[in-house]
Amino acid sequence: MKPRPPLPPPPYLVVGLARSGVAVALALRRAEPSARIVGCDSGRSPEAGAEAERLAEAGVEIHLDTDGTELLAGSQPPRTLVKSPGVPAHAQVVSDARTRGIEVLGELEIGWRLVPNEFCAVTGTNGKTTTVELIGEIYRAAGRPVAVAGNVGTAVSAHAGSLSPSATVVCEASSFQLEDSDRFSPEIAVFLNFSEDHLDRHDTVEQYLDAKVRIFEHQSSEDVAVLNAAEPALRRRALPGAAQRVWFGVEPDCALRLKEGKLYWEDNAILDASEVALRGPHNLENAMAASAATLVRGVDADSVKTALREFGGIAHRLEGVGEVGGVLYVNDSKATNVSATIAALRSFEGGVHVILGGSLKGSGRFGALNPVVAQRCSAAYLIGEAADRIKEDLRDSEVELADCAELERAVSEASRRARPGETVLLAPACASFDQYRDFEERGEHFRVLVERLIASSGANG
Repeated sequence: MKPRPPLPPPPYLVVGLARSGVAVALALRRAEPSARIVGCDSGRSPEAGAEAERLAEAGVEIHLDTDGTELLAGSQPPRTLVKSPGVPAHAQVVSDARTRGIEVLGELEIGWRLVPNEFCAVTGTNGKTTTVELIGEIYRAAGRPVAVAGNVGTAVSAHAGSLSPSATVVCEASSFQLEDSDRFSPEIAVFLNFSEDHLDRHDTVEQYLDAKVRIFEHQSSEDVAVLNAAEPALRRRALPGAAQRVWFGVEPDCALRLKEGKLYWEDNAILDASEVALRGPHNLENAMAASAATLVRGVDADSVKTALREFGGIAHRLEGVGEVGGVLYVNDSKATNVSATIAALRSFEGGVHVILGGSLKGSGRFGALNPVVAQRCSAAYLIGEAADRIKEDLRDSEVELADCAELERAVSEASRRARPGETVLLAPACASFDQYRDFEERGEHFRVLVERLIASSGANG
C-alpha cells in the first residue's frame, strides 16, 4: 500500500467524544503510549459518561461540559487538535486552535494514517451508506477481505492494528470529514451525486462542493476516481488530483454503462438492471458506482452480479417495514434533504402517502418537491418544526397537506386514508433533531408504529 505520513505531534486534544472521537482517542493511545491525550465534549449524557470512563481507563484525560477552548492553554498545550465530524469547522475551539498555530485534523485523516490498507472512499450528498455496504457485499461475495467503516457503525480509526494487510477498507467520506483531511489519498474514490445540503455547516453550496471534491486532491495516477456521468457538478469543473477517471452512467464514454436495460462493464454485459435488488433509480446509480469501484480493482463480474441480486439495502434507507391491509409501509428516515426525498418518491409509481418534516437546516427550501409530490403522492403529512415551511412551499402541488405535528399522528392519519396498493412512506426531507436524537431513532419510532398497526390488524382480523 502507499506510504502514510507520520502522525501529527502530541499532545493531542480530541474534541467531541461520540463514536469517532472515542475511536480516534483510543487509537492514538495505542499508537503513542506515552503521549498526553485529552478528550472533551460539550455534553454530559449517559452515553458520554460511559465513554468517558472507558477513555479514562485507557489513560485519556477527560473534560465534559466544555467546548475545549480553555484546554488550548496551560503548561502542556496541545500541538494537534483532532476534530470529530460533528464539530463545526467554525467552532470557537477550532478557530482558536488555528490562531494559536495548532494543527487541526479530522478522525478520517488520523484513521487513514494509522490503517495502512487499500482504501475505497465514497462521497456524495446521498447514497453513501448504501453504496459502501454494497461494495462490502461485493468483496465478500468474491471472498476478498474487507472492512466497512464510516457512518455505518465503525470509525476508520477503530480498525487500526486489527486488519489483515490484504483487507480493503471501504468507508464513507462526508463533507464534514473531508474538510478536515490534509493528505487523505484513497486508492479508489467514488463520487455519487451532489445537491444542496448542510448549509448550516458550509456557508455556500460551492464550499460544500469544494469539501466533497477534496476526496480526489491527493490521488496519484495509480489511483482511480469513480464518477457519475449524470452529475453536472462533476462535468462542469476541473477535478483535483491525478487519478484515472472511471465514469458510470448511460453515456457512450462510460466504463460502467446502462444500455438497453442491461449493465455493461467495458462492453461486457453483467446483468439486467431489473435484477438489481435495490429499489429505485437512484439506487441503480449506487449499484453502478459500486460495480465500477470493484470491477476496476479486479473483482470478478460473477461476484458483482451475485451481490447486486442479493443485496436489498439497509435500515432506514427505503426499508420495507411491513404491509397492513394491502398498504406498504416504507422507512426512508435517512432522506434528510430534498434531493433524497425526490429520489425516494421516484421509486414508486404513485399512490404515495408521504410523511415530511423535521428540523430545518440550511436554506430550508422545499419547492423542488412540488413536481414529484404532485405526480406520485395522494397526500402529504407534515411534522416537526419545518411543517409550516413545507406547507407554504408545497402549495402548488395540489396535493392534500395534513398538519400532524408528530410522527405518531402522521402514521395514524396516513393509515386511515391509504388504500390497498398504496404506500405510506417516511421520507422527511429534513433532519430529525427537533424531535429525535438522530434519523435512526426517528426510523425506529416509525417501525414501532407500523408494528403496532400490524399487531392491531392481526387482532382485529
